Amino acid sequence: MNRQDLDPAIIPAGWSSAMFPGFEEDSNSSCGSLGASTLSLKSGESEDNEERLCSVCGDKANGYHFHVLTCEGCKGFFRRSITKGLTFTCPFTRSCPVNKAKRRRCQACRLQKCLEVGMRKDMILSEDALMARRELRVRKRQERLQRTQRAPEATSLSEEQKQLISILIDIHRKHFDTKFEHFVDYRPQPILKEHWENFKQNRLSSSSPGSSLGAMDPSSSSQHISGYLIEGDILKEMPHFADLSTYMIHQVIKFAKEIPDFRSLPIDDQISLLKGATMEVAHLQFNTVFNLETKTLECGRLKLNIEHGTISGFQQMYLEQLLKLHISLRKLKLHEAEYILMQALVLFSPDRPGVIEHNRIDKIQETIAMTLKCYIDYHRQLPGSRFLFAKLLSMLAELRTLNEENAKQMVHIQNVMEDAMTPLMKEIFS
Repeated sequence: MNRQDLDPAIIPAGWSSAMFPGFEEDSNSSCGSLGASTLSLKSGESEDNEERLCSVCGDKANGYHFHVLTCEGCKGFFRRSITKGLTFTCPFTRSCPVNKAKRRRCQACRLQKCLEVGMRKDMILSEDALMARRELRVRKRQERLQRTQRAPEATSLSEEQKQLISILIDIHRKHFDTKFEHFVDYRPQPILKEHWENFKQNRLSSSSPGSSLGAMDPSSSSQHISGYLIEGDILKEMPHFADLSTYMIHQVIKFAKEIPDFRSLPIDDQISLLKGATMEVAHLQFNTVFNLETKTLECGRLKLNIEHGTISGFQQMYLEQLLKLHISLRKLKLHEAEYILMQALVLFSPDRPGVIEHNRIDKIQETIAMTLKCYIDYHRQLPGSRFLFAKLLSMLAELRTLNEENAKQMVHIQNVMEDAMTPLMKEIFS
């Protein structure tokens, strides 16, 4: 607004253009940048739903500027006046009214009012600082826009990702015996004495007339019954557990050896990755047969629970944490592809001891991780899938910690029981 735009009737005689230096629109956004203490306000934010008014002129305020609740106009006026070092002279007694209608009539009184209500000069940013902040805002706005534009792409699977999933699923189905149909010639699994009567009744109900099962005495030193072993008060689960673990290790090795990226690695790195990841991959596979209701691993005809782990020599605290992880993971109701991608993600861990090709393995792991993330985004609906990927990464980190504890306990058990581990297990845990 210029002087000629004012109604001559309201301009006192004797006023000159010198009294209107830099007269411009107060709402100029280029000069109305936020001060360091700006706090934006939205309509209806006040508890009594009353409109917030500018402390200087009474117009509608839009936030705290330079420590005071003001409108955009008074904010810009105060900043321009201070940064440009302007001085104003009141033609009267410095008592001109400053309100929404008359705030432009006397800039001297308006500036004085700004200072009186508490607007602070020291909170005004320099031009350089102001420019830097504006550039930062523009950059952040552009980054947000780019993330928004990339979002649709992240929710689709590329042809390379689809091919990776297909290859891993085929290899997994080829080598993992999910029903444990080929788990034979293992040392028998012990059965707890207190469960003997229930076991005998179940066997009797399904056996033919004349069966001698009912005459068997569980108090004898050692008996074999269809793959179960009863040994008085000394219950040895570890040999059976060692055979089951070895069976799983063989499957993990076959699974890994058929992955093209794994075969392309140096043999030393292949060994290091398998030694570090085999039991973690095995537990992910075990989780697919974990029964949430009974808290039992249903490995075909074999049923394993936390009690079997206890009599094998594992510490109760470790087993409880492992059980909790299995429960949490099973509750997510993961797809087959998600389980398999997690197994591959665990296998290609560049920070395993003895690994040489760190960068190469890191890139492979990153590709698998992005494939898992895109699969989740593409196949699962919001809001349930929003944090699923982060949850899985957290669980994998917890599984790794449990795996390290498992290795320590296995070594301790081996020191107590010579046949606790098979030669292959010793190679893995060495």
